[in-house]
Amino acid sequence: MTIAVIGGGPAGLMAAEAAFSEGARVDLYDAMASVGRKFLLAGKGGLNLTHSEPAEKFLSRYGKRRGQIQPLLFGFGPEALREWARGLGVETFVGTSGRVFPSDLKAAPLLRAWLRRLRQGGVNFHVRHRWCGWDENGFLRFATPQGIRLVSADAVVLALGGGSWPRLGSDGNWVPLLAGRGVPIEPLKPANCGFDVSWSQHMRTRFAGHPVKPVIVAVTTAEGVEFCQQGEFVVTETGLEGGVIYALSASLRDEILAKGVALIRLDLAPNRELPRLIKDLSQPRGSRSMASHLKRRVGIEGVKAALLREFVPKQDFADPELLGAAIKALPVRLVASRPLEEAISTAGGIAFEALDARLMIRVLPGVFCAGEMLDWEAPTGGYLLTACFASGHAAGAGAIVWLKAMRISGRVLS
Repeated sequence: MTIAVIGGGPAGLMAAEAAFSEGARVDLYDAMASVGRKFLLAGKGGLNLTHSEPAEKFLSRYGKRRGQIQPLLFGFGPEALREWARGLGVETFVGTSGRVFPSDLKAAPLLRAWLRRLRQGGVNFHVRHRWCGWDENGFLRFATPQGIRLVSADAVVLALGGGSWPRLGSDGNWVPLLAGRGVPIEPLKPANCGFDVSWSQHMRTRFAGHPVKPVIVAVTTAEGVEFCQQGEFVVTETGLEGGVIYALSASLRDEILAKGVALIRLDLAPNRELPRLIKDLSQPRGSRSMASHLKRRVGIEGVKAALLREFVPKQDFADPELLGAAIKALPVRLVASRPLEEAISTAGGIAFEALDARLMIRVLPGVFCAGEMLDWEAPTGGYLLTACFASGHAAGAGAIVWLKAMRISGRVLS
């Protein structure tokens, strides 16, 4: 049995491992000069492999695709992922936030150990091989520095990523190749992304790069559902980005797509209730400036004070009730998502309805898919990587099951 895995990210590497462990010959192809580039960059500040929260809450992170992701996680979930890392000699620990990290926080040692095991297991790596679809005889076409190369395989696992971070290989160029074969594909959209705000020149030049913390961000969807998250974000030249914004990005993006704008509310003083805030703001300020009064009485200064100045009418600063209400629910209009190539991850992709339970494309027998190519999304925090690993494992194992069935029926001879 010969299996071609196309894409050298976590999903593709895990598909290769699942396939070679069952005795298949595996060739892995990647367009870049080395594999795992996005994986390494994602781990630059500390590789967040998975999360330790209870299964029910963990599954809820996948939103409307929970039903499709759940069986994948049952096959290779957070605990299996930690055990797998341990098998590579990499211990993990649970951080204070519940996130799971390698003991040294680094991605490179884990990737090196993984690649060493794959090579020792017989996986053949072919870099600088950009997949270009199939030729008229069904051979896989790859563009290489030496020209076009044609490859035959009994089964194929596609793990080409979404459309974010194209400089690392996930450029979405596979979309027309599969759409042209009749594969249903949802448009690629940015996920875990930042958003544009129409800042004043002062806000853009003076406070870009400043973190806002602690803060609670709330958004109410068109359906009346309210999402609320505490954390932090960063002001950028164009708008907002960072943890709490990423956590709400799916709702915010969809609001903008539906209405052209999304309205968020910022609680800039999450540790103070409104009545106390009004009482504190009502204290005489004497000769002190409003900036000094805000800092002394309610701890609002720097970028938080700038946000108030950006959106609160000047006359409202003299009214403790109006100012207190603004501090607890400052409205900020988001006018656009940042471009897909800037996003951490991708929504949209191959519709699960186009796949069978083994992640094989129904209209392309023998072609399996995994990772961000599939139509799902999740927030950061280990959920993205976990589902990529799980779907890669499922696709690699699914290819083996299908090939064995074909061999029994006499349709696969290798």
